[in-house]
Amino acid sequence: MEPRSLYDRLGGKGAIIAVIDDFVARCAADGRINAKFARTDVPRLKAMLVEQVSAATGGPVTYTGRGMRETHDGMGVTAGEFDALVGDLVATLNRFSVPAAERQELLGILGPLRGDIVEVESPATGTPLPDTYQAAKPLAAV
Repeated sequence: MEPRSLYDRLGGKGAIIAVIDDFVARCAADGRINAKFARTDVPRLKAMLVEQVSAATGGPVTYTGRGMRETHDGMGVTAGEFDALVGDLVATLNRFSVPAAERQELLGILGPLRGDIVEVESPATGTPLPDTYQAAKPLAAV
């Protein structure tokens, strides 16, 4: 018998959507990082996060978004902001009672993306989004 994917153990699409909705709301309310989302198309962000997490955890999905380096290039994300975002994700996973093994497995998949996201090795948080940053275009209406 083949072991269940992390996607299935997390509860599949519905559970991942619920977690992403909570996580994005938590980030929006977090003064340490919400300035970085000032020009973000939130529906696009949610859709891409659901797709990315689903694909990375073995779900029946292909991630179609930009790479993490391209997405975050020029945002000036600090190490402190990355750590704050991870803290928000952990808080969301705890709110949904995601078991420790699955939580660690998911963080282990996402953690290596740090090098493509952090541009400033500083503990600072709450830094503004540079005026020169180019956000992705909104998703086309279906």
